[in-house]
Amino acid sequence: MCGIVGYIGFRDAYPIVIKGLHRLEYRGYDSAGVALLDQEVKVYKKAGKVSDLENFVKDIPMKGTAGMGHTRWATHGAPSDRNSHPHSSGNRELTIIHNGIIENYATIKEALIEKGHEFKSDTDTEVLIHLIENIQDETQLGLQEAVRIALNQVIGAYAIVIMSNNEPDQLIAARKGSPMVIGVGKGEYFIASDATPIVEYTRNVIYLNDNEIAYISRENLLIKSIDNVVQIPYIQELELKLEMLEKGGFDHFMLKEIYEQPRSVRDCMRGRIYPQQGRVQLGGLTEYAEKLKNIDRIIIVACGTSWHAGLVGEYLIEEYGRVSVEVEYASEFRYRNPIISEKDLVIAISQSGETADTMAALDLAKEKGATIFGICNVVGASIPRITDAGVYTHAGPEIGVASTKAFTAQVTVLTLIAFYIAQVRGTLSQSKLISLLTELNEIPQLIEQTLLTNDKIKTIAARFKDSPNCLFLGRGSAFPVALEGALKLKEISYIHAEGYPAAEMKHGPIALIDEAMPVIFIATKHSSYEKVISNIQEVKARGGKLIAIVSEGDTEVKKMADYVIEIPQTDEAFLPLLATIPLQLLAYHIALMRGCNVDQPRNLAKSVTVE
Repeated sequence: MCGIVGYIGFRDAYPIVIKGLHRLEYRGYDSAGVALLDQEVKVYKKAGKVSDLENFVKDIPMKGTAGMGHTRWATHGAPSDRNSHPHSSGNRELTIIHNGIIENYATIKEALIEKGHEFKSDTDTEVLIHLIENIQDETQLGLQEAVRIALNQVIGAYAIVIMSNNEPDQLIAARKGSPMVIGVGKGEYFIASDATPIVEYTRNVIYLNDNEIAYISRENLLIKSIDNVVQIPYIQELELKLEMLEKGGFDHFMLKEIYEQPRSVRDCMRGRIYPQQGRVQLGGLTEYAEKLKNIDRIIIVACGTSWHAGLVGEYLIEEYGRVSVEVEYASEFRYRNPIISEKDLVIAISQSGETADTMAALDLAKEKGATIFGICNVVGASIPRITDAGVYTHAGPEIGVASTKAFTAQVTVLTLIAFYIAQVRGTLSQSKLISLLTELNEIPQLIEQTLLTNDKIKTIAARFKDSPNCLFLGRGSAFPVALEGALKLKEISYIHAEGYPAAEMKHGPIALIDEAMPVIFIATKHSSYEKVISNIQEVKARGGKLIAIVSEGDTEVKKMADYVIEIPQTDEAFLPLLATIPLQLLAYHIALMRGCNVDQPRNLAKSVTVE
């Protein structure tokens, strides 16, 4: 969840580290800190955002050509100066930054206290660096071996970087269950939680694997397994472009990413659909075409927004591929002893490819012999590396914590998978597939048209920005859109919002409806249109304030709704790709009008890499 960055080379480390922390702040912004090696390790840290750290050190000479930094999302210990990273050993010789959780820290801490260790924070991270110090004291081993032994003793997930006063020409980095990438330069190396702080300096990177330790000097890099076996690193070239990490003239990353969706959806489809031929080509799945032809059940595992995308996928795959689909919260999946066999296909969806609960669900599915696929946005992430096959979304980096373009990209990939399964199973006629793919090819242009509703949505946002509650309703594939709309609103505006199937309203939520309650309907002209109109009438009869997303040219809903947002008419299969856009804009403008930080909402971080 936290962001880590490190540098060793010939340049001043501080500007590189602090800029990297700004790039990684979407991973956590409770506190921040840096450590610089200038004859000895000097640590500066502060609760708050990276900018608070910058102000704290603005009058201090920040020297050193080796350094590391950390931006925190609190797990063990409340956000405070004392709990901020980096943390030091008792003798102050060793310093560490850490992303993850050491699950057995309490037992280790108790043993170390009995040996005379004193702790200055409430974190599990400080326990790890004291453990390494203790191993050195008791065994007289070098730092490399002490780190390796310590990591064999801890249980949990980690990405760590360690500096030592006694070894000023070395950084030690390691990972297990938390991401870490090493940038390779000439006479310099860069370390980070993801590639965003690195791309400015080098395009050559190595993604550390689980249970690997990297020993990094200015001129050399040695990677070993936790069992002390030398590993041959695979250097790959980044596709990431620096301009993708800037706001590009927009006020916020979230707004930029909302407006990037015509491009991101187009990029997601590029080279994968051939409308005139009625053909879908997913190179990552080709090897498993026969498996898909004969599959009986698909299980989709995901969390948050990705889970909502999975629900859309369920509708699409069952409708067109005619395969039974179950959508599971990854965070609950492995705790109820699910029935899985080698006959099943498990699809994991994760923007970051590092979501801890989703990875744990995949581990369970793999143990039981299921085939596992991944849908991910980040090249080189953990999920693409542990799955049998998969599809990248190619949405580009998403910096805003509340997911927008990643959701529509995931829905686009699931749409392609549904059509691909239909293609290999023969459940769609060629003419129908040509028709659907032709319309899908036009969706980016229709998203552009939908974005033109922005000014009208601003007006609606001004009317309802002070509402304490909000209800989102939809039927069919519009139900997950309602869930996603409610999630976006609560995430960034802190308004209590819930999404429901429209027909379920009268089984409870209708009791909440009064003149102060805004109710948002996805009421486009599709198979359940007449049913949704009945639900609208029920809300209207109770005085609820109605906001309706309707198909362009609709007149019937306009007579009943207080506010109407028109989106282009499209096939029901593609409704989620259009109806989601106004809900994203509505959440954005309401949050902005309420004075909320839309890019960094409280208590949230982008990549949930801890359980």
